Amino acid sequence: KNSPAKSQYEMLKKLELSESEFKNLFDYCKRKKIIFLSTPFDFKSAEFLYRLGVTAFKIGSGDLTNIPLLMQIAKYNKPIILSTGMATLPEIKKTVVAIYSTCNKQLILLHCTSNYPTNYEDVNLRAMITLRKKFNVPVGYSDHTKGVEVAIAAVSLGACVIEKHLTLDKNLKGPDHKSSLEPVELKKMVETIRNVELSMGNGVKVPRDSEVALKRTSRKSIVAQEDIKKDTKLTKEMLSIKRPGIGIKPEYINKIVGKRAIKNIKRDELIKLKMLV
Repeated sequence: KNSPAKSQYEMLKKLELSESEFKNLFDYCKRKKIIFLSTPFDFKSAEFLYRLGVTAFKIGSGDLTNIPLLMQIAKYNKPIILSTGMATLPEIKKTVVAIYSTCNKQLILLHCTSNYPTNYEDVNLRAMITLRKKFNVPVGYSDHTKGVEVAIAAVSLGACVIEKHLTLDKNLKGPDHKSSLEPVELKKMVETIRNVELSMGNGVKVPRDSEVALKRTSRKSIVAQEDIKKDTKLTKEMLSIKRPGIGIKPEYINKIVGKRAIKNIKRDELIKLKMLV
C-alpha cells in the first residue's frame, strides 16, 4: 500500500511540466500580455525561472523560512511576492532582513492562512494591515476561501496583489480544486475588484462633479409657510424649510426672523434677501 507521501509524489509527478512546456507557457503569456509567474521550490528551479526571464518570483508559505533559497532568489534582483501562511511576525522579520541584506528591497508580503479551503473565521484579514505597518512594504492577500468576498474585502483594505487558485472544474481530483475558482468566477472576481479599486478614490472629501446638480435639488431652503403680506414682520411660524436648495440656507433662519417683508410673498415662495429689510 502506498504511503500518503508517495501517493502525493506520484500525483504531482503526473502533473509535472517539462522545461520546454514552461517555455511555451512563458511565450504564450508574453503574446497575451500576461505576466508569467511560477513558484520555485528549490535552487535549480529558481535558476531555471531566472534564465527563462520571469518578471518576479512568487514564493509559497512553506519556503518562508528557507533563507538560503530566498537569498539566492533575492540576488536575482527581481521583485519577490512572498506568502506568509503559518508564520509568526518574528519569522517574517528574520526573512525580510535576510532578503534586504542582498540589497533587494522589491518585496510584497501576502497575508495567507494555509488551509484548503480556509474558513472565514480563520482568515484574520486585519493581519494584512499589520504586515504593512510592521514592515512598511506593499501587501496583498493569498486567498484560499471558497468564495470571492474575502479577496474583494482585502482590496478595499489596500491589497495590491490577490492570489486565487484557478481550476477548469471544481470536481476534478486533487486537494486544491474545491477552494479554486472556475474561469467565469475568476473573471467576475477581477471585474468586481476593478470596480472596488475605482470606488476607493483619493480620500479627499469634496462633492463630486456628478453630485452638483443633485445638490441643488435635494438640499433645502427657507420658504414662506403661508402668504405673507407686505410690511409684515416675519416670525418663525411664517417660515418653512423645503426643497430646492437654491435659496437661503436653513441655518440662517434665525437671521430672517424679525425682518420685514417689503413685498407680498406667496406661500411656498423662496425667501430672498432682497424681499426683506
